Amino acid sequence: MHRFFRSDEFQFAFLFTLSGAYHRCADAGEALATAERIKDSNQESWFTEWGHTADAALEAAEEAGRGGHRVSARDAYLRASAYLATALYAVAGSKDPSRERPAWDRHRDAFDRAMALWDPPAEHLEIPYEDTTLPGYLLRADGAGERRPLLIMNNGSDGAMTAMIGQGGGGGLRRGYNVLLFDGPGQQAALMRQGLFFRPDWEAVLTPVVDHAVGRPDVDPDRIGVIGVSQAGYWVPRAIAFEKRIRAAVADPGVTDVGATWTSKIGHSMSKLLERGDKEKFDRDMRMAERFVPGLRASLEFRMKPYGLESVFDVYRALEEYRLTPDVLARIDTPLLITDPDHEQFWPGQSRQLHQALTGPKELVRFTAAEGADSHCEPAAPGVREQRIFDWLDTALGV
Repeated sequence: MHRFFRSDEFQFAFLFTLSGAYHRCADAGEALATAERIKDSNQESWFTEWGHTADAALEAAEEAGRGGHRVSARDAYLRASAYLATALYAVAGSKDPSRERPAWDRHRDAFDRAMALWDPPAEHLEIPYEDTTLPGYLLRADGAGERRPLLIMNNGSDGAMTAMIGQGGGGGLRRGYNVLLFDGPGQQAALMRQGLFFRPDWEAVLTPVVDHAVGRPDVDPDRIGVIGVSQAGYWVPRAIAFEKRIRAAVADPGVTDVGATWTSKIGHSMSKLLERGDKEKFDRDMRMAERFVPGLRASLEFRMKPYGLESVFDVYRALEEYRLTPDVLARIDTPLLITDPDHEQFWPGQSRQLHQALTGPKELVRFTAAEGADSHCEPAAPGVREQRIFDWLDTALGV
């Protein structure tokens, strides 16, 4: 496949953004023109140029709104939201990381404006969760409010709410599902505005979401499905081991051990320090490595933030809890579709490991490089991905 960037991170993020065009979350021309302006591997250039493209989309949205062009305004706000989310991938390594919160606020405001112009307008949700609430949105397939199957979109570690439209929400609406989007602990608004952090026992998150959904007159409680994207390929299987009202689930990809993508990047000596519990030396050696590895500090800060921990050692230790243990795997009897793309770069081999470990109804669906559908979450093949996932999900739920 043609490479737009030598940087693997830039290439993946660009393909992911470009794929949003499938559901009006990007425009191919805008994305390609932005890529042309970006200096490869330059975090400041990435953040700045996507911000410029977002500014232009926001200006177009506001102009369309003033002219009463509702659809044009909605689509432009949606694109602006997606472009700002893409810019944020590089803000930690940019010249001024303090721009993160203002840029995130603009991103979410653009998304909210798009949701207000949805047809019918999206309903803002406050989902009771422990002693607070989780923010969410309910998008209905039509304006009648009739009872329909529900698709819950479960985001991963760093994806924006806008991405949930492109990675399943839009496809669900087209097929007659009502769609529920939400931010769980450590995700987006729950992290940025509420200071809630990741947790491994995701049934404590997904069960309140289901509780909130099943009492609605526009939700068929016997036809609830969930798509878990990226790190939610761990969270969703974990949750359905305990939450049985979900009748079919998708893990894209399957994740049995979240921490494996972290531990694969440290050497033998650091692994030994981790095993021995030598926190002081582990953190000291990691700080030393940051001096010699460009971008390491920014990457660690970005990845550590949702865990709410200051010590790298503590994050690595916390990740030991983010594993699907045999006792949890034995409880999973909900039908589960697991994607298995070529060149999965974050959790290679784990989709097959999860599939082999399950004893309940399961299916492994391959995505190959030959069809342009390889890599984590199949970013360059949204149509192929959507068809295979929803054909299975429709059958499993009787839609």
